[in-house]
Amino acid sequence: MLSGSDSGIGHALAKYLDSLGFVVFAGVLNKDGPGAEELRRTCSQRLSVLQLDITNTTQVREAYLTVSEKVQNAGLWGIVNNAGILGFPADGELLPMSTYRHCMEVNFFGAVEVSKTFLPLLRKSQGRLVNMSSMAGGIPLPRYAAYGASKAALSMFSGVMRQELSKWGIKVAAIHPSGFRTGIQGTAEQWDQQEQELMENLPADTRQAYGEEYLLGLRNYLLQLPSHCAPDLSPVLGAVLHALLARRPQGLYTPGKGAYVTLCIFCCFPLWFYDFF
Repeated sequence: MLSGSDSGIGHALAKYLDSLGFVVFAGVLNKDGPGAEELRRTCSQRLSVLQLDITNTTQVREAYLTVSEKVQNAGLWGIVNNAGILGFPADGELLPMSTYRHCMEVNFFGAVEVSKTFLPLLRKSQGRLVNMSSMAGGIPLPRYAAYGASKAALSMFSGVMRQELSKWGIKVAAIHPSGFRTGIQGTAEQWDQQEQELMENLPADTRQAYGEEYLLGLRNYLLQLPSHCAPDLSPVLGAVLHALLARRPQGLYTPGKGAYVTLCIFCCFPLWFYDFF
């Protein structure tokens, strides 16, 4: 069972696992949307599309009842908490509190609720819990205070659950991908709305301190973001597959360019060196 299958990594993962013969329960934010329709059209009959807004307790519970009815006593082998949002990338002081709350609601609380709800099915199969965190969840990256904090919380949750669930044979892994071109970058309309909210909530002295030129430059940074992201998602898909199938999966995967190196620099070198780097 995986969440966030409408687009990006979740969409690609649903297709990939289906092509390998898995029975896939693909949770989507909009079961009538183009992503869900494409999954129904291109995947096998083994794949089931589930309406699953992970911030909606009722939908999470309904998805659990649907899945448990289909798997019966066999249990569920794997949960992949993939659904997530990025939020407008800007300095932590500039971001409105709504961005912090929304990132935590989706990236952390939603994943925790899905995990807690579905764990009885994992216990039956001694299966796998895989949480899609981020490079920003393991190292501090400028302009990702809200997103990074929510993903760091998810990574810590993964580590604790890895220890606590081991007595039932359940294995837990966190995936920390570097930059990949996915649907999380959002649409121009979404960015316009978030940018407007950001600008409208800025106190005058804060706006003056940063300067209009810098604030306008945030939009340019955003527009250039996809060009710095890898279009090939196969390293992430391979990491998730290993986490699901390996006899001894890693607790942490770092697929993508720079993800492992920067984590090593952050962990092994003085902080002033990492900040400079």
